Amino acid sequence: MIDLNADLGEGFGRWQLTDDEALLNSVTSANVACGFHAGDPLTMRRVCERAAAEGVRIGAQVSYRDLAGFGRRSMDVPAAELAAEIAYQVGALEIFARAAGTAVAYVKPHGALYNRCVRDSAQAAAVADGIRMAGAPLPVLGLPGSELHSAAEAVGLPVVDEAFADRGYRPDGTLVPRGEPGAVLTDPEEVVARSIAIAEGKDVAAVDGRPLRLPARSLCLHGDTPDAARLARRIRDELTGAGITLRAFA
Repeated sequence: MIDLNADLGEGFGRWQLTDDEALLNSVTSANVACGFHAGDPLTMRRVCERAAAEGVRIGAQVSYRDLAGFGRRSMDVPAAELAAEIAYQVGALEIFARAAGTAVAYVKPHGALYNRCVRDSAQAAAVADGIRMAGAPLPVLGLPGSELHSAAEAVGLPVVDEAFADRGYRPDGTLVPRGEPGAVLTDPEEVVARSIAIAEGKDVAAVDGRPLRLPARSLCLHGDTPDAARLARRIRDELTGAGITLRAFA
């Protein structure tokens, strides 16, 4: 059994990056952009309504305040400010989730914030503080063994390990930085095969070819991956065909 999550709501105004409606037909959890790297109130409302109708869990995809850089530029944000910005983003999405008859079920950092919180204990602690400030003890979706998960557990937040279907890994289990060779997997056959291997608890190949085990309760497919909606449907079908149940973790 595994959860399938994707990044949704990554648009702004008339510009739209992700095929939200199609992705919501395949995923079990939706990481919804909360306005800091992408997203706007109308987009957040629309995605929450559609997710609720499809029975898909809603997660707050929080990020640095970086619309121009799509949240993929690391920033040195003071801890108190970052915690407040995390709480703000979760609270904003919660309004639209409640209006749709559901609630925010978990939190996942996006882009540079996600990667920064793998090793930066101070930024990770600020994110955890922000989630607590937002109210409910929401589960935190992130990389196994990360500082984010350590910080979340330290303040009583549940943690959920995830792995990426379409990203390359270093031998130590961290993601290959975007811009480096092997960072993003674009071959659908490779992405599908990796998805099944992860769900079955088998090794996958790190960027240098060494075997790597990726323990995960949730599998992520990026919404901005080329032809992501069709790929998500294929991953869902292949996982189901392999006898693996898709179910939201939250």
